[in-house]
Amino acid sequence: MTTPVRASELTGRGWLNTGGQELDLQGLRGKIVILDFWSFCCINCLHVLDELRPLEEKYGDVVVTVGVHSPKFEHEADPDALAAAVDRYEITHPVLDDPRLQTWDAYTARAWPTLVVVDPEGYIVAHLSGEGHVAGLTSLVEELVAEHEEKGTLHRGDGPYVPRPQPEGDLRFPGKVVALPDGSFMVSDTGHHRLVQLESDLTTVRRTIGSGARGWADGGPELARFNEPQGIAVLPGAVRSAVGYDLVVADTVNHRLRGVDLGSGSVRTIAGSGVQRLLDDARARGVDPNLVPETDPTDVALSSPWDLVWSDAADTLVVAMAGTHQLFSFDPRTGAIAVLAGTGDEGLRDGTAHESWFAQPSGLVQDVHGTVWVADSESSALRSVRFPQAATGGGEAADPAGDSGVGSAEGTPVVESAVGLGLFDFGFRDGPAGEARLQHCLGVTVLPDGSVAVADTYNGAVRRYDPATRETTTLTRGLAEPSDVLLDTGQEEPTLVVVETNAHRLVRVAVPKQAQTVDEGAAQMQRRRTPVAPGELELAVRFAAPAGQKLDTRWGDPTQLKVSSSPEEALAEGGGTAQGLTRTLRLAEGVTEGVLHVTARAAACDGSPDGEIPEHAACHLYQQDWGIPFTVDPAAPATLTLELRGLD
Repeated sequence: MTTPVRASELTGRGWLNTGGQELDLQGLRGKIVILDFWSFCCINCLHVLDELRPLEEKYGDVVVTVGVHSPKFEHEADPDALAAAVDRYEITHPVLDDPRLQTWDAYTARAWPTLVVVDPEGYIVAHLSGEGHVAGLTSLVEELVAEHEEKGTLHRGDGPYVPRPQPEGDLRFPGKVVALPDGSFMVSDTGHHRLVQLESDLTTVRRTIGSGARGWADGGPELARFNEPQGIAVLPGAVRSAVGYDLVVADTVNHRLRGVDLGSGSVRTIAGSGVQRLLDDARARGVDPNLVPETDPTDVALSSPWDLVWSDAADTLVVAMAGTHQLFSFDPRTGAIAVLAGTGDEGLRDGTAHESWFAQPSGLVQDVHGTVWVADSESSALRSVRFPQAATGGGEAADPAGDSGVGSAEGTPVVESAVGLGLFDFGFRDGPAGEARLQHCLGVTVLPDGSVAVADTYNGAVRRYDPATRETTTLTRGLAEPSDVLLDTGQEEPTLVVVETNAHRLVRVAVPKQAQTVDEGAAQMQRRRTPVAPGELELAVRFAAPAGQKLDTRWGDPTQLKVSSSPEEALAEGGGTAQGLTRTLRLAEGVTEGVLHVTARAAACDGSPDGEIPEHAACHLYQQDWGIPFTVDPAAPATLTLELRGLD
């Protein structure tokens, strides 16, 4: 038994979704409170928002979810940007604005997302990291309801949520745009869960595709349903003729790809089962998570596809699979789906496609050489994927910078970083590639001279990277979270069409002959670095199986830790993957700061904690990735404790 811990007060700059009311824990007494520590840049946090919706609806009279927004990027600390995100993701619970991470620190959160459960008497009963906890939360809520109804400490009734006024207009938080062969544009009207075809003036609506209601349904343009669609790709003519549809849409929250016939406006599901792909579920079953089964593509699990582009070099669609930090390939003609690049680890690591790391890739474009450029949002990086010379689709994959090394010796694609350093480095700085900084970029396009324009979303700017000189400049700024950018050559002079998401519109930007230069400095995530002692460091991850489950020890230790560091040389000992949730690490001599990358996982199955696991019991994998920025301090403790699933 542990001593009950009283929940800390909720402090921050202000509240949203409360009608202007300031909330405190005393006023929430009698309710089961779920604190959701999130940031609106984080794909895992967005997954949790959707996971919590059914639980909030089912237990709305006894459960109050409080989103504690604890920003990673500077832009996320802007109260207007947070308010827009609350509207964009249709959050229907109170949100505390915590820009100085006061409540984050009070609850010792170390990862986005983190969930903390507070019982009706104000005591912490669970501390959970990562996503995928809804089954356990549901079980815990039911236990708490029974316990506190018996004690008379549960108060049923409406919670403190008050909806905010919503913007009106043809578009609501549009995401991506493509040019259609007839000179019009198709826009993913993400906030309205539909597609909108606009005339060349960018304002006149020709038609809409999708009912406008959140959901999933195939059918005609009035019946089809999407769930926060994002990227759209126009298929090559020969492919369109072979498959019978013209566009492929990344239906992000449905975890599906949808095909759209421009003639009839009908929508069909072409890939994705609707079940979110979880890499560690495959690992728990002893299956290589980077192998996609050869089956009907609509039976394959995907995870938050965010953008798509047709690759001539690979003769297939490339899909930015933001939820697993990878690039996938999808061939509409055969239905074949495969992992194209990325191990599934979140971070920035270059190399061959199958050893590289991405961090929430969100924008794709192909250049004339066949190179695919990637807006890698969480690492604030511009990346490139270069294909071997022997391209199958007729595109020559030559290096735009003139280098000869296009692919690996085995003929696999190669991933390189043009701008960006990693998960916690960002800013607004022009200049040479090694010094330039972006901030959570979401879109890319190729300019007439072969340079790359980037929708630098959290800087409110469009930036330009020149592969020949490796210089970064600024084309325009002052935009409201631009999420995509597209070169339009249909005008007298080439222009950029920019999706200005938070202004709910598309705008044109001239392509200037010379770009202005900006240097507002580099920055790092404002989250405090964790002080650790030099030398040996004892790492421990706490995990407790939910009620009604027990650790699955039938084939040995069901827990695992994977540890690495940035820079790699910061960790002298203790790196790698091994069973168990404790590890002795040794920091290299002379290291003063860095980032520890920790992945913990544990397998538990339904069954009595004191009995055997039934033969056909359902089993569950709990997993979380942490990036822990640290600083070395001789006075700091030589221990680091993380919560995978802690129960108090």
